[in-house]
Parts: sequence; structure tokens; C-alpha cells
Amino acid sequence: MTKDVLLSISGLHQDVTGIEAQGDEPGNEPIEVIAPANYYEKNGKHYVIYDELVEGIPGTIKNKVRIMDDRKVEIIKSGITNTHMVFEKDKINMTQYETPYGEMMIGVFTKDIRFEEQDEKITVHVNYALDINGDPVADCNIDIKITALGQ
Repeated sequence: MTKDVLLSISGLHQDVTGIEAQGDEPGNEPIEVIAPANYYEKNGKHYVIYDELVEGIPGTIKNKVRIMDDRKVEIIKSGITNTHMVFEKDKINMTQYETPYGEMMIGVFTKDIRFEEQDEKITVHVNYALDINGDPVADCNIDIKITALGQ
């Protein structure tokens, strides 16, 4: 895999609270980030580093995604948002999530992680339940695709 990659992170958060945001599709909140990124592998772990801009907020979020095959995935954000989310199958991981609007404690219960590596492409699928301050909020899916530029 080359150092320069294209990262695609897409996901769906399905509301489990029964409270729907006005104007949204019932209970579904799709997300997608596509960004140029840097990739490297060290000690059997895959790393992707990229910057994220947030509309309407000055500054950037520096992101590091660390993938340990189908055992563990970590997303570390720093800058205008700070957190260290850990996804491990059949485990609950708690973390502080700092945003420009305040802080919250989030819990991530990872139900499944699927990892596939090819010559110039890595794909990861994570299925998890999200709670905020102890209250169940959403069932979530994240798909991460790392593709060598030019592929």
C-alpha cells in the first residue's frame, strides 16, 4: 500500500431513542467523510492520518485511525474536537468526547468488526451501539475504505 491514500468513512446511526429530529428521515443519520490521507503500517497495525474540516467552525480536527485487523479499531481526534474511541468486539469502551459545544461521556459497545486487506485496499466494517451519558442513543455502522491513490 502506498503512503498517499484516499480514505472513505461512511456510516449510519439509527436512532434508538424514539425521538426524531425535525426534518430528518425517521431515525436515520447518514454520515460520510472522504479525504486524502497518509497511510503506514507498523508492528502489524494499520494507521491512517487525515485532517477534517467542520462546516461553520474555524479550525480542523486531526484524525488518526488505528486498525488491528478484526480485533480492534481506534479513532483518535484532536483539535476542535477531542476523543479516543476504541472499538473491540463484545466489549464496552467509555470515553470523554469534547466538542466546541461541550463535553459528554460516550459508551461504545462493539457488536462486530470485519477486516479485509488486499494489495492496494483495506476495508473495515464496525457495528456498534452508542450511548451518551449512560443513555442508549443509536445503533451504528461504520465502513472504512482505504485505497491507494491511483487505484
